[in-house]
Amino acid sequence: QVQLVESGGGLVQAGGSLRLSCTVSGGTFSRYFMGWFRQAPGKEREFVAAISWNIGTTDYSDSVKDRFVISRDNAKSTVNLQMNGLKPEDTAVYYCGATTMAWGLRAKNTYARWGQGTQVTVSS
Repeated sequence: QVQLVESGGGLVQAGGSLRLSCTVSGGTFSRYFMGWFRQAPGKEREFVAAISWNIGTTDYSDSVKDRFVISRDNAKSTVNLQMNGLKPEDTAVYYCGATTMAWGLRAKNTYARWGQGTQVTVSS
């Protein structure tokens, strides 16, 4: 069974950086398209970033573009999210998702597998 485990969340001051990781087990990681989403209290889960399985094509939401970088290491079955220039509005639980679908990567319903989430809190 495919399992996703996120790590790397924590508390950071505004302007700081964090690096999230998501490790996938039980499946063929190199065939998955991977995405990061986040959910703040009282809000819907929203798209943050996605990366393809083959040539590493990436996509970002406008709110994090130029601050966050998604990357993957197929040898380690890991996808990372480097978050720089963090703002208080980035505070949320961050989830990684995996899908074999090549389209609709900004939609949470595209993803069949999710991790348990990791809390990111940015203080002002």
